[in-house]
Amino acid sequence: MVKKVTVLDYGSGNLRSAERALARVGAEVTVTSDQTAAMEADGLVVPGVGAFAACMAGLRAVQGDRIIDRRLAAGRPVLGICVGMQILFGTGAEHGVVTEGCGQWPGTVERLSAPVLPHMGWNTVAAPEGSVLFGGLDPETRFYFVHSYGVRSWDMPVGDGFVPPLVTWAEHGTPFVAAVENGPLSATQFHPEKSGDAGAQLLANWLGSLG
Repeated sequence: MVKKVTVLDYGSGNLRSAERALARVGAEVTVTSDQTAAMEADGLVVPGVGAFAACMAGLRAVQGDRIIDRRLAAGRPVLGICVGMQILFGTGAEHGVVTEGCGQWPGTVERLSAPVLPHMGWNTVAAPEGSVLFGGLDPETRFYFVHSYGVRSWDMPVGDGFVPPLVTWAEHGTPFVAAVENGPLSATQFHPEKSGDAGAQLLANWLGSLG
């Protein structure tokens, strides 16, 4: 059965490239800010480029933070891409401005510590055992990154009966979070829609995980 995916249009992100990449792997894709379409789709993709604060403002303007909350409460899959991943964390700190994020995960998005920024180009990632997103991909596979900010530490506590998220790391100057898989909520710092066949495989893996 063809999966229906909504790419959330909140004024930020590579909407059409995400749409084309998802269609390439067999999804029926709609690009919209319509809340009903976003809620009813089999999967919701939240892309994002630019500044954290601007993305959060755009997201709140279309009640995207509420849509994400409601989907996750119902166990319905969401995939964040680039700044669409970053806004899922607690806060973003850019240019001296601290902005509240969606708070799905604890942590602060901050400037990477590296001699050259932005981190732009192809890089490998270290995916954990059991990853669905990176299933069937060689450990030396490279993905396309464009960013100067990221999450440099993972501080989510693990309690009894709690399944910890699968966290994928990459390195540019210092380690940073490259992807997270947490039940229905997944996200990548890199751009799968710009990562050629590797990105297509990752998107196909995500699509295959949709209920």
